[in-house]
Amino acid sequence: MRSLFSEGYKKVYALFLFFLIGIIFIPDSFGTNIQNRPILIISSYNPEASSTAKNISAFIDEYKHLGGQLPIVIENMNCGSFTESRSWKGTIKQILDKHSSSQDTPALVILLGQEAWSSYLTLGRQLYEQMNLKKNANDSLYKLMCNAPVICGMVSRNAIMLPEDGDSPKKWEPQSIDMLKDVPPFIKMAGYVYQYDVEKNLQLIKKLYPATKNIALITDNTYGGVCFQAFVKKEIKRFSKFNLILLDGRQSSIYTIIDRISSLPANTVILLGTWRVDKNNGYFMNNATYMMMDANPRIPAFSVTSIGLGHWAIGGLIPEYRMLGKDMALQAYQLSEKGGGYKTHIEFISNRYKFDSEKVESLQIERAKLPVDSEFINEKPSFFEEYKYIVFGVVFVISILLFGWLISLYHLMRTKKLKDELEISEAELRIAKEKAEESERLKTSFLANMTHEIRTPLNAIVGFSNVLAIGGNTQEEVVEYNKVIQTNSDLLLRLVNDILDISRLETGRLKFYYEECNVTSLCKEAYSSVESTCDKPIKFILNSPDPNFVLVTDVHRLQQVLLNLLSNASKFTKEGIITLDFKIDEKSQMVHFTVTDTGEGIPEGKEHLVFDRFEKLNEFKQGTGLGLAISKTIVSVFGGEIWVDASYKEGARFIFTHPIDLQSQDIFAK
Repeated sequence: MRSLFSEGYKKVYALFLFFLIGIIFIPDSFGTNIQNRPILIISSYNPEASSTAKNISAFIDEYKHLGGQLPIVIENMNCGSFTESRSWKGTIKQILDKHSSSQDTPALVILLGQEAWSSYLTLGRQLYEQMNLKKNANDSLYKLMCNAPVICGMVSRNAIMLPEDGDSPKKWEPQSIDMLKDVPPFIKMAGYVYQYDVEKNLQLIKKLYPATKNIALITDNTYGGVCFQAFVKKEIKRFSKFNLILLDGRQSSIYTIIDRISSLPANTVILLGTWRVDKNNGYFMNNATYMMMDANPRIPAFSVTSIGLGHWAIGGLIPEYRMLGKDMALQAYQLSEKGGGYKTHIEFISNRYKFDSEKVESLQIERAKLPVDSEFINEKPSFFEEYKYIVFGVVFVISILLFGWLISLYHLMRTKKLKDELEISEAELRIAKEKAEESERLKTSFLANMTHEIRTPLNAIVGFSNVLAIGGNTQEEVVEYNKVIQTNSDLLLRLVNDILDISRLETGRLKFYYEECNVTSLCKEAYSSVESTCDKPIKFILNSPDPNFVLVTDVHRLQQVLLNLLSNASKFTKEGIITLDFKIDEKSQMVHFTVTDTGEGIPEGKEHLVFDRFEKLNEFKQGTGLGLAISKTIVSVFGGEIWVDASYKEGARFIFTHPIDLQSQDIFAK
C-alpha cells in the first residue's frame, strides 16, 4: 500500500518504529537471559501509515507499561487495492510459515486491518478442512494457529472470503458473511470489531426522504469497499422500495464516478461507503469526496463509515472510531500473563448517530425527526462565542462605571449601616439585659423552690427520726412516725428524680427504649398504683375501647406521664371520680389519653401555667411542681401534644396524644 504521507513523514515514522523495535529486541543484560515466545503483529498496511503507526506505537508503549515481558515482532502484508487480493492468503501464509518453523513460535498473533484478518481466517478455514481430511495433527502451521490466540483490531464484523485464483477481483461478486460465525473452531479469537448497521441507515433515509427510489452506493477498489458493497447488497433486500445503483471503484475511475453522479436520476440518495483507491490504483483522499460533491450538490448524501462527514454527508449511524492500540495491549498482557486463565472475547465498538449541523440546516431537515441521542458537528457558535471579545470589552467598561458607582453608594450606605447597627446593638443590649434579669429571677425562683421543697420533707424526716431516737413511743406511734418518714423520703426521692429527669430531657441525655405494650394493661397498672395509695373516697374508672390494642412506646415514660396526671388528679380531688380513658383516632394516627377528675379544677386563664416548672397553683398542696413539666417534655419527645381542656368546668381534664406508629416518624433514632 502506498504511503499517505510525504517522504519526510515516512522517514520520521520509519525511524520512530525502528527505534521502538530496536528497544524491544535489545537483550536485557541486567536480568536473566530467558528466551520468550514473541508477540507477532501482522499489519495489513505499511506500518508507516498514520493509523497503523499510532496503533502499533500505542500497543508497544502500553504493553511495556503494564509490565509485559514478551518480545514483539512486526510483519507487514503491504496490502493495496483489491486487485491484489488473490495474493494476500499466500502472503500471510509465508509470514506464518516463517514463524511456525522457528523454535520460538509466537505466543500471540495481533492482526491489524481487515485484509490481514480476512486472510488469516480464510487460511485457517482452508487449513482446518485440509487437516480434517488428512487427519494429521503435526503440521507446524496448524499448531501455531491452534496454540497462539489472535487479537484483531481495525476490522469489521461483516466480511467476505478472499477470491480464488480463478476469480477476477474486478468482476467478482462475493457474498457478505458474518466473520465471527465463520471462525474455525481451533482459533482463539479476541479483539475489537466494528459493526456497521446498514439497515438503520436505510431506515433513516426512508424517514427523512420518504420519496427516495434509488440508493447510489459509492465504494472503492479496496477490500473494505468490496466487503461493504456486498453487505449493502444483502441488507437492501429488506427494502423492496429501493433500487441500488453501484458506483464501484473496481470498475470506475474517479472521473467516471463523478460523471455518473452528475447524471443520477431524481429521488436518489447517495450512500457513502469507502473511497481511497479507484480502478487505476490511484489514491484519493478528501479531495475526491469534494469533487464528487460538486458534481451534483442537490442530491443528499449519507455516510455509514464517516467518509464525507463534515462537508458532504448529512450524517448517519457511524461507529465511534478510536485508537485501539492500548486496549489491544491490555488484552495481550492478560493473555500472556494469565494464559489459560483468561478467556478470549470479542468486544464490539458501539455506533452513534452523527450529523452535520450545517447540512441539516441548509437542507431544512427538522431536528425533531433525528434520533434523540444524536451528535452534531459544525454547530454554529453561540452569540457569546462569536462576539466574546466585544462582550468582554463592553462588560469591562460597564464594570468600571459600576465599580465607581458602588464606591459612592458604599460610602452613603456605610453611614446608614453604622446607624442601624447602633440601633440594633442597643436593642440587643436591652434584650440581653432583660434575659439576664429573667435568668436571675429564674435562678432565685429555682433556689427558693428547691430550698422550700427539699426543706419540708427533710424537716419531717429529721424531726420524726429524732422522736424515734428518744424513745418512749407506743407501737402505734412508731408505726405512724415511720410512715411519715417513709412518705417524706419518697417525696424527697421523687423531687430529686424529677429534677434529674427534666435536666436530662432538656439536654437530650435521657434515653428512650421502645417496645410493644398492651395499652389497656398499662393504664390498669397506672391507675391501680394511684388507687392503692389514695385514702380518699375517690372512685377510679378506666374506659378502654380495645382491650387488645398494642402500641409501640417507651413503657416506663408513658407510665410516668399517666402516673403524674393521675397523682395530680388524686391530689386535688377530695372525693368523687377520676376517669382514665383513651381512644384511637385512625384519621390522625394518634391515640388520645384523657384524665378527668371532679376536683378543684384550674382557675380560668391559668391552664397554660400548670406545665411550667415549679408552678404550683396551690402552695399548700404537697408536690414539686415538676410533674406536669416533665410530662409535657416526654409527650413532646413521643411526637404528641398535651393540654388542659378549658371547656370542662366540673374539675380538671388533661388530654395528651401519642402517635400510633412511632416508626413512621423515625422516633427510634432518638
